Amino acid sequence: DPSTAKYNQSLFSFWLQSVTGTYRKAWRIQSKLNKIENRSFFSLKSDMIWFTLIHFVYGGIVYVFFGESGLMLSFFSAITGILLLETINYIEHYGLRRNLRPSGRYDRVAENHSWNSNHALGRIVLYELTRHSDHHFKSNKKYQLLNCHETSPQLPFGYPTSMVIAFVPPLWFRLMNHRIPKEMIPVVES
Repeated sequence: DPSTAKYNQSLFSFWLQSVTGTYRKAWRIQSKLNKIENRSFFSLKSDMIWFTLIHFVYGGIVYVFFGESGLMLSFFSAITGILLLETINYIEHYGLRRNLRPSGRYDRVAENHSWNSNHALGRIVLYELTRHSDHHFKSNKKYQLLNCHETSPQLPFGYPTSMVIAFVPPLWFRLMNHRIPKEMIPVVES
């Protein structure tokens, strides 16, 4: 899964993995859907074609109304938003993994597959985003009803502090690696 940060993977490496990996995965899914529907790659019924066109049209409109500086500001704003989202994904899932079963399927998502942060201010400001495990465990539950599972791994700090620490990989690894459940740490073969 390109959206899950591996054990000892830096935030910067994860950004590249997640952004490019999820984009490629989206195109693969679209390609499969096109084959099922017997559509061409460039079909106007393809969501990915529309998403791509919308980006270019949006960029063109920004350029026409605000010029080159407006386009650059829009571009850097988008990159900032994407990297903030991916940083949150990084701290929410760092080092936690589901095991591959003999059947070829992965374990069901459970409350121990994402990090929580039960700090009051973060819970209020981020609309219970910090109770991420319950969101995965019961994805249809409304955000204000999300619970804190005692069995979920806990971040040592709130989301904002954790995000800043993630920018310093040696410090992040020192604070987080010993908190990862032993059964989720990959075995290094020699």
